[in-house]
Amino acid sequence: MSLRQDIGIDLGTATVLVYIKGKGIVLQEPSVVAIDKNTHKLLAVGEAARSMIGRTPGNIIAIRPLQDGVISDYDVTERMLKYFISRVTGSGLFRYFFKPRIMVCVPSGVTEVERRAVIDASIQAGAKKTYLIEEPIAAAIGSGIDISKPAGNMVVDIGGGTTDIAVISLGGIVVSDSTKIAGDKFDEAITRYMRKRHNVMIGERSAEDLKINIGSVYERVQEVVMNIRGRNLISGLPITITVSSYEIMEALEEPVASIIEAVHGVLEKTPPELASDIADRGIMLTGGGSLIYGLDKLLQERTGINVMVADDAVSCVALGTGEALNNIEAIEQSAININSKLR
Repeated sequence: MSLRQDIGIDLGTATVLVYIKGKGIVLQEPSVVAIDKNTHKLLAVGEAARSMIGRTPGNIIAIRPLQDGVISDYDVTERMLKYFISRVTGSGLFRYFFKPRIMVCVPSGVTEVERRAVIDASIQAGAKKTYLIEEPIAAAIGSGIDISKPAGNMVVDIGGGTTDIAVISLGGIVVSDSTKIAGDKFDEAITRYMRKRHNVMIGERSAEDLKINIGSVYERVQEVVMNIRGRNLISGLPITITVSSYEIMEALEEPVASIIEAVHGVLEKTPPELASDIADRGIMLTGGGSLIYGLDKLLQERTGINVMVADDAVSCVALGTGEALNNIEAIEQSAININSKLR
């Protein structure tokens, strides 16, 4: 029995999920790091750091080191990964001698430079070897789709930084698109709407709370409301306002239309045989963004294709990465064979 732990990491813009082979998902934390600007000391990581966003004194900054699905701050990402890896594997001599093999998810549209940055950050954080898996593939596996068959499956993974849309057949991506319109852009749209409609400035966390609690992109049978606190832009004083689900639907109209347009674009490029399979099998929605009320109904209405939301939409990518860890030996063997042929 190997003492080494194989780890799968869904390195998301909003959340990091860590999967350990044989144990399942062992960690789910926000992708936020708090640092002292003067000493560069790491003060908090994950939920503790997220609670500091918008509430820190001048010398402390709460950073989200991943933006739009890719690493925007290499050093901070490396330190965040090191912290999470040590939390799940322990520290000291054991981890030094039995370094884990790590599989990390990346959006389907990442460049070679961005891929290299993820691999380097993972190695520096303590991985023996790092493998990459594209998010739509991991999301499809995690949602229970058998991607090995010669049949078309369409997955739309709406994360924090990117929405990945892909048509998958025989274990590979046939057509794909990755757009930087996802959960974060939903939050920004809500913030803009509150400023324009109510003359109220709300914070990042408040916008996210509105999205999660009363977010809608399709008319609800019964309208729901929520009270939110912000700063009145005219008086400059704190104020509490009541926001309805209909207003959030209005706020999200533009970003959601962009996602639907991207899905249309991928469907237009899909070969006819696979398009026929998708019409039969439907479209699978994964990722936290897919949980907004009515997104499945709206997409179904606009495409005429049955749309389903995965059972555990938030964890799909991490679960798929974990499932892919079971084939890590086959991946290593194929890499060895390719390298020997190139010599």
